Amino acid sequence: MTATRKKSGTSKPKNAKTARAAAPKRRKSKGVADIALEAIEDMKGVNVKVVDVRGVTDIADTMIIASGTSDRHVRSIAGRVVEKCKAAGHQPLGVEGEREGEWVLVDLQDVIVHLMLPRIREFYGLEKLWDLRPRQREASAV
Repeated sequence: MTATRKKSGTSKPKNAKTARAAAPKRRKSKGVADIALEAIEDMKGVNVKVVDVRGVTDIADTMIIASGTSDRHVRSIAGRVVEKCKAAGHQPLGVEGEREGEWVLVDLQDVIVHLMLPRIREFYGLEKLWDLRPRQREASAV
């Protein structure tokens, strides 16, 4: 009679496919920018642009700029952004411009959302202001 040795520890799955199935599934959580973008898309925001402002300013990492078709539409988009972010556990630090509805700013700490009427957006040109490449910044500083 031969003695068999039992391996100590847990048994490992024989192949990688089984290993993935045995591992607990992790749900990828959405970032606040993704939640805000989803809310803007839900409300049919127009001409949505995401600008990475890391290295340009310390006030935020990302700026989202979008337009609405009317002041009521701009306010509705802002309301949906705030609602969805709160539901996901991201409390906005502030909301400015809701009463007028021409330009509503939602401060989500690392993400700042600018919702504007097209004429206001064109006048201020935030995309040009914040989307400067390093070479453009150096040239404009001279």
